[in-house]
Amino acid sequence: MMKYIKTNYSIIDRFFEVVKTQPNQPFMLFQDERFTFRQADELSNKTARVFLQNGVKKGDVVALFSPNCPLFIWMWLGLAKIGCVGAFLNCNIRSKSLLHCLKISGAKLLVAAEELQDAVEEILPGLQEQHVSVLLLSGKGFSSGEEGFSSGDESFTQKMGQVSAEPLSQDIRAGLTLMSPAVYIYTSGTTGFPKAAVISYAKLWGMSLFHMSLGRTSTEVLYVSLPLYHTVAFIGVTGAIHLGSTVALRNKFSVSNFWKDCRKYNANAIVYIGETLRYLCNTPKTHSDRNHSVKLAIGNGLRADVWREFLNRFGDITIRELYGSTEGNFSFINAWGKIGAVGKETFFHKYLNPYAFVKYDVHRAEVVRDAAGLCVKVAKGEPGLLVTKITLRSPFLGYVGDLKQTESKRLHNVLEKGDMYFNTGDLFLTDEDGFVYFHDRIGDTFRWKGENVATTEVGDILTMAECIQEVNVYGITVPGHEGRAGMAAVILREGHVFDSGAVFKHVENLLPSYARPLFIRVQEHLDVTGTFKHQKGKLVEEGFNPTKISDPLYFYYTRQSDYVPLTLNIYDSVVTGTIKL
Repeated sequence: MMKYIKTNYSIIDRFFEVVKTQPNQPFMLFQDERFTFRQADELSNKTARVFLQNGVKKGDVVALFSPNCPLFIWMWLGLAKIGCVGAFLNCNIRSKSLLHCLKISGAKLLVAAEELQDAVEEILPGLQEQHVSVLLLSGKGFSSGEEGFSSGDESFTQKMGQVSAEPLSQDIRAGLTLMSPAVYIYTSGTTGFPKAAVISYAKLWGMSLFHMSLGRTSTEVLYVSLPLYHTVAFIGVTGAIHLGSTVALRNKFSVSNFWKDCRKYNANAIVYIGETLRYLCNTPKTHSDRNHSVKLAIGNGLRADVWREFLNRFGDITIRELYGSTEGNFSFINAWGKIGAVGKETFFHKYLNPYAFVKYDVHRAEVVRDAAGLCVKVAKGEPGLLVTKITLRSPFLGYVGDLKQTESKRLHNVLEKGDMYFNTGDLFLTDEDGFVYFHDRIGDTFRWKGENVATTEVGDILTMAECIQEVNVYGITVPGHEGRAGMAAVILREGHVFDSGAVFKHVENLLPSYARPLFIRVQEHLDVTGTFKHQKGKLVEEGFNPTKISDPLYFYYTRQSDYVPLTLNIYDSVVTGTIKL
């Protein structure tokens, strides 16, 4: 890694090297298409020229709003070739969240898939105010002028057909270093809208080299069905660039097509989040369950029981469970195959990347400090907040356009006066053998369907409903499911009753599917702390059991397009899995 730093050798330089040494090596497999590294180079040269023709200059940010497709990668490569940054937008976000993500990124141009045109049209006035131009990948695009947006004559792909595929001058990106931003990837924080985490070329290298450390080779095929705007999927692609290997890409995860695709592309490795493997385990068993070439699975969030079931059912697959946040400066990897663990404490790891597990008061939402004002380390077997030291070797680059949130992740005077650590926001347990296990997520964010849900954002949307005055959003555990399902305790406006149908339509229109509260609890008042923060602990413990809660409870029932009263029958159906969430 040090030689890369000294010469500013980036992942783009490695891409050029692979194009030169193995131009005909398959790089991307998609549906029935096959793209070599040479073709990827030529197509990304075209995307770069389209960006330049549309006024994009070195250092500018371009927002990419598209489901998985090879063109997504060609666009990012094209941006990198001209010294620009790609901001990867979550395809599920809409309205205010979408506008916010664009605003903080500073994007001059938004490139969107045709199927997301409605989402773009909804925010056109806001884009006009932010002076953001828009191009659709296909179909009719948009052109902007003094009067606003109108239908454009050409799409992004049409423009690609009119430009050269010849190499671009390296002078265009002159001056970029490994500390320059390579991409912005959005992550939901403890409060408010998504935040854009800065991924530098150095960090991109570190994450990409990880694939080589797993023993993967250039002859292997990695199957990627997770969205490319997520770190796990995108790093699968950059890891393939480093190895000079092949990626089989799917537009979106499909339970019914997962193993069919693995067989079709002869995939040797897959990337996952815990939820996707659980979906696979929940499908009916077949005689072809072990008829595949997958030997390695790389990802995070895998529950121990799903881990065991996955191995028992689908065969001898090496699971490499890891832990690391998009914006963080630290990662664990379970290289020992210990089921349920994210890694193991080792002296070497702690020396390279100092970290600690410290006591955290969940009810007061703060770290516990001793008489000297320093944090207190936990004992083995005791839940502790993971904090990781911020150093030149392990920097925390923060969030774009959000100094307040960046500073909120920095924890000062942790083990020594004057030191500074990154607050991961996650609690862990370690056993007597040093294995590390994820315990829980603190703060106002919970994870559901593989996505981080910011409770403040959900609450802000709910309070826009006519009948709701105040909201306390939190995540609860549901048997048989990864993460936490959304639940909201609400107070109704004076003189109003709970308008279940209207609230259902409201959240369906304004929130992505994973962020919609599955349960609503109508209360007369909401408990708050001395500093007027909503108290969640007791609500989380009580869950959604109607036999233990006297308040009216409602369930987000898609079959009836309504929030229906949560009866004991519905509760039992949810718990047993008869009703699918």
